Amino acid sequence: MIEALNDQFRIPGHLQFDLGQGGLPRAIIENDAARGEIYLHGAHVTSFQPRDQADLLWMSSDSNFSDSMPIRGGIPICWPWFSHHPTDSNLPQHGFARISAWEVQGVGQDSTGAVTLQLGLSDSDATRRWWPHAFQLTLSVTIGPTMTVELQCCNTGDQEFGMAAALHTYLGVSHISDVRVEGLAGRSFIDQLDDDRLHIQSGSLEIHRETDRIYIGTEDDVLVHDRSSERVIRVAKQGSVSTVIWNPWIDKSRRMADFPDDGYETMLCVETTNAASDERRISPGQEHRISQTIGLFAG
Repeated sequence: MIEALNDQFRIPGHLQFDLGQGGLPRAIIENDAARGEIYLHGAHVTSFQPRDQADLLWMSSDSNFSDSMPIRGGIPICWPWFSHHPTDSNLPQHGFARISAWEVQGVGQDSTGAVTLQLGLSDSDATRRWWPHAFQLTLSVTIGPTMTVELQCCNTGDQEFGMAAALHTYLGVSHISDVRVEGLAGRSFIDQLDDDRLHIQSGSLEIHRETDRIYIGTEDDVLVHDRSSERVIRVAKQGSVSTVIWNPWIDKSRRMADFPDDGYETMLCVETTNAASDERRISPGQEHRISQTIGLFAG
């Protein structure tokens, strides 16, 4: 498989395929600006490292790398539902996209040297046991000075369907106590740890306890100020007016088998989502795109 992928899609010196952790196939992208890794299992970005910088993504040292389990960290793709299935708790949390085998659809490199990998997933007997609809998903990952991740969903069937989605991004930080989040002030959020009560964000956000919030009506860039590393990570987005902020803190970290007990100290999830009131309905033949661009803010 790896030999066939390299024969068809390799870009010498810039993109190649190999077997990553757990023997799972992955793409490695390198150019003058950055390095990135994407696993075909779940179309899962596990690394984005701008040149001469620490990785902007956090990965769990206890993550599973198995073709039947989700990868913990990086950018999981949550689709076609977010969190638990609304009516059947036996179905996979966050949908099935993150535990499915995706196929390489294409690669490219532009005049600036940025490299794009395109992966696809469509309905099959395997997906229909979880979800009865016909669809085509395309994930495009572009690695350059910034990283853009776009998820395109097309309804290829003859019935309308509803969907939720998330680019469930784990950002790496020096220590959560030194982090300040800007770009959400004045926005309403659903506090999932407070019986889904609605609150208003006052000023910037700092994390001092377990946090699980869905901010609604959000279109602005989110800036994650990491005082210890003296860097600011910017998350810009399109096709989304909801943003999830998540940190499991101490007790939940200890309860998760694929998450180190102290992992909460060096990560913060800033998720570009179509969640809550931002879930979408897609008519036959129509599509929806959700995307985010992550990079260091130099302003």
